[in-house]
Amino acid sequence: MQRRDDRSPRALRAGSVSEAERIEGAAVFLDRDGTLIADRGPLLSPAALELLPGVPDALRRLAGVGYRLIVVTNQSAVGRGLLDLAGLERIHTALRDALAAEGAAIDGLYFCPDAPGPLGEPESPTGRRKPGTGMLVEAARDHALDLGRCFMIGDQARDTRAGQRAGCRASILLRTGQGESFAGCTNDFDLVCDDLPAAADWILAAGR
Repeated sequence: MQRRDDRSPRALRAGSVSEAERIEGAAVFLDRDGTLIADRGPLLSPAALELLPGVPDALRRLAGVGYRLIVVTNQSAVGRGLLDLAGLERIHTALRDALAAEGAAIDGLYFCPDAPGPLGEPESPTGRRKPGTGMLVEAARDHALDLGRCFMIGDQARDTRAGQRAGCRASILLRTGQGESFAGCTNDFDLVCDDLPAAADWILAAGR
């Protein structure tokens, strides 16, 4: 089962682009834990949410040139009974509020609550749990995206593998979160960056 939390469209802010000025069909897909926020194990309370350094500015810069910003996150704590959907919604409200306090926002948030299978398979039967591509494909449909013009950013191989399998322009592995442990032992990424600000630098330099 996959859930989508995409209730609030971006409120246009000073310096942000209009709908007409967006980069047609382009988005940056973002993992949550270890990419946007600190990863200290399952996040079960909004009070424990902590934005990583430089994240709001990186998001503002990407949005400022027209990229949609879409969070795609595995949340197996729900499937494992550690957190209910109402609790997850409170955490995601806190995430939006923390970003808004810094003048940043996301355009959509998709999550998969499925737990890994009995043999530890990372991908759920629905294909939504990363490295499955279901959340990216659904977001592309909802936001009229061209996946070949999109980027995927995350701190685990399952994130970048999902981006590659979906046909994203590039999948970027971050050294934040758990990324350092994957950087030298997998080829399931196109680029390694120290953190989200560095990945934003690379995307902006790569151009449209």
